[in-house]
Order: sequence, then structure tokens, then C-alpha cells
Amino acid sequence: MRIAVVGCTGLVGTEMLKVLANSSISIDEIIPIASEKSVGKEISFKGKFYKIVGLATGVEMKPDIALFSAGASVSKEWAPRFAEVGTFVIDNSSAWRMFNDVPLVVPEVNAHTITSANKIIANPNCSTIQLVVAINPLHKKYKIRRLVISTYQSVTGTGVKAVSQMNAERLGQEADMVYPHPIDLNCFPHGGSFLDNGYTTEEQKLIDETRKIIGDNSIMVSPTVVRIPVVGGHSESINIEFENEFELSDVVGLLRNSAGITIQDDPANNIYPTPRFSQGKDDVFVGRIRRDFSQPKSLNFWVVSDNLRKGAATNAVQIAELLVSKRIVG
Repeated sequence: MRIAVVGCTGLVGTEMLKVLANSSISIDEIIPIASEKSVGKEISFKGKFYKIVGLATGVEMKPDIALFSAGASVSKEWAPRFAEVGTFVIDNSSAWRMFNDVPLVVPEVNAHTITSANKIIANPNCSTIQLVVAINPLHKKYKIRRLVISTYQSVTGTGVKAVSQMNAERLGQEADMVYPHPIDLNCFPHGGSFLDNGYTTEEQKLIDETRKIIGDNSIMVSPTVVRIPVVGGHSESINIEFENEFELSDVVGLLRNSAGITIQDDPANNIYPTPRFSQGKDDVFVGRIRRDFSQPKSLNFWVVSDNLRKGAATNAVQIAELLVSKRIVG
């Protein structure tokens, strides 16, 4: 089993290597791939050292699986080239997510959409992944009519340069501005770029990707994305209006018994999910579960997950594990 990691030196690529090292896949060789400035450098994986190669060399090496985290433009150009030589590509960018013939996969939700015919598989946006893990079991039982989501997203979702901007500002140093405003001691309702409809690209992803993964275009979604000065993970305030009535105790029990979810919901003891706690962990943490008394059949809760782990690297590796366990690869 030979697995390539494209963008191996970035925040997500580095995390992918960490998750792969503890995965259920028996890996014979890692093929680290990065930009030309990194070619020839070495990375360590499970006690062995591997030299970083370029994209063209990576294609020639014909890995069984390639995990991509190098941006949409790289994925658009190179994912098909890997697919042509028989490699299964799991792409973390936005490049392929909304193509009808490309599965957009969160294993806890729609693992069934993966087949041997799909050489390119899309990894959803980080904020979408934790959202659908939390809402899918509720949708199955009560059917969601409407979602109102406000996200509080870590700077790590923008990449290492955003982390550097925040840290420089925190130290009172001159910062290379990745964001249009200072981020330390600040927050702003701006994720991605603004669209003609007044929403941002990050907000539109929450609408489109949620419907595709859940498999229900009738769900109404109203999102607001906010960037905040933390590094541990993304947080989401979620309000759901269901078609069917529910008992709060049943909702908690359903979430508690769903794969990938950890309940942290004891307000009397100040127990609820936080980005700092979620950092480095693979679960989606759910708390502040309470009925919305302003609207019938409605629920409020709070969801937090490490956007570099379950929101990106872990989900991608879980897809790779599915390819192996289904005997599509290997």
C-alpha cells in the first residue's frame, strides 16, 4: 500500500501524516509531495525518512491513494492526472465537491456513496463536516426543515500564514496581513470571499455541501461565518427546526449513540465543548443541547471540532480506510 500526501508541508498535510501514522491501513510507503521549493527535503513517518518529490514524479510513482491538500488550482490540474494512472484521489480542496459524479463524503453519514468507479473523492469543507456528523442522526429521525448556523472559525482554517498574522499581532509585531483586518482581540463575519447574493463562499459551502451530503435539497440553510482568534477548532451555534416533534432526552440519547460524536453537556459544572479542548482530537463534540422555546419543534445546540483533524485530515484518512476496508483499493 503506497499512499501519497500532496501538500505534505502545509498545516493539513502535516496533520494527514500524523493521522495516517495511527490509521488502520497497513502502509508500505509514504510518498510526500510538495511544491518545488520543498523537493529534496525529508520528512519522517513512523521512524523512516522519505524525500519530498514534485507532482510529476508523484504521478509516475503511481500511488494507490493520494490525499490532496494543496489548494483548488493544484487539485483541478493534478487530481485527474493521478486518477488516470489508477490512483484514488481524496481531495481536501473545494475543486471537486459539487460535481455530480464526485462523491462528497463524511464516512459517518454517506459512506455508501463511495464506489470503485470514483477515482476522485471530495473531502467536504471543515465546518460542513462537523455540522453533518451532528445533524444527520437527527434528520433521519425527525426530518430537518430549516437550519440556522453561526460558525466561529479558527484561524487555522485559513492556513499557516493566518496563524502567523495572529501570533505577530499578539506579540505587537508587524504582521503580513492575510485577513482584511487584525484578527487578534477581534472577530469578523467574513470567511472566503463575498458573493453577489451577499453571502460568502464559506457560507455558500455550508448550504450546498450540507444538502449534497445529507441527500436532501429541501433543507433550508441560513449560515453566518465568523472568524475568531483561536487555533484549536471551529465552533458552531446551530438552530434546527424539525418537521416532527421530539423529546429532548431522546435527542441527547440519539446523539450520544451516534458514531463520531462525544456529548459534553453539563452546564451546572461548566462542561460544554470548547476549541481548546477539541484540539488534536478526532471527535465532534456536542453540548448546550436545549429546546428553542421561541419556535415549535426547534432545537439549539453547540458543536465544536478540530478543523485540522475531523474537519480535514481525519475525515480524509477515514475515507482512505473505507477504500481499503471495502476492498476497492489493495
